[in-house]
Amino acid sequence: MLRSLFSRNPDRYVPEPPETPMIAFLSDIHSNTEALGVVLDEVERLGANRVICLGDVIGYGPEPRETLLKVIDVCEFSLLGNHEQGCMFYASDFNPKARQAIDWTRDQLNRRDRPREENSALWNHLDSMKEKYREADFLLVHGSPRDPVREYLVPKDSADEAKMKGCFDLFDGARVCFVGHSHVPGVYPEGGMFLTPESIGNEYTIPDGKRAIVNIGSVGQPRDGDPRASFVTYDGSTVRFHRVAYDFEATMRKIRAIEELPDYLADRLAQGR
Repeated sequence: MLRSLFSRNPDRYVPEPPETPMIAFLSDIHSNTEALGVVLDEVERLGANRVICLGDVIGYGPEPRETLLKVIDVCEFSLLGNHEQGCMFYASDFNPKARQAIDWTRDQLNRRDRPREENSALWNHLDSMKEKYREADFLLVHGSPRDPVREYLVPKDSADEAKMKGCFDLFDGARVCFVGHSHVPGVYPEGGMFLTPESIGNEYTIPDGKRAIVNIGSVGQPRDGDPRASFVTYDGSTVRFHRVAYDFEATMRKIRAIEELPDYLADRLAQGR
């Protein structure tokens, strides 16, 4: 669309400045197509220009192949999560239930009843995942700036001055760092404290001259007591938290139908834990 600048030269036309792009950040989908589907519907309704995943596309849930294929199709890219790393290399530090799920997931990505080319594409996608990504004013990692893949940031860490300083010291010039991994959404402003999405009206505008770490929560396995899928959008200044209800009972039935997956992984979805 064009517009005229009548204040100086009525004959001069300049292009309308483009809309500020809205980025949707997803994380910790965990092989849950039911949750991913409703989140992507909401992302489309909100009009996001870009969709980026912060890792843990797989693990825990019943449909790793389907989830990976969907993420490959719709996301600009996905970072490396600890479940992707565990699937490709080692999962010795996983708890027994998570290790049981990742072993089953690995088998699913090698299924002999699926085309070899499709299997290769899935593994190549995992291998292409980067540990961190820096663009404009934001930094993206799965875990934390100190350990992009495996370190958790949880609400109590806001009182750990050394840990938080170590994270902010690695911002590389960014104003905001988006993370996942803990499945607990919220904001860690520089200087201490943890802000729940509810306490800030589900949005946070980063003050001038300040920095923040934002945990975007989990699409497929929330752990803050709310079973709804969680994700955020970012327009360059304001972070908005979104929750979307999905049919978690359908995912629970799928998990229980798979002998290799512990029922605990189904039960926790109803509790958001």
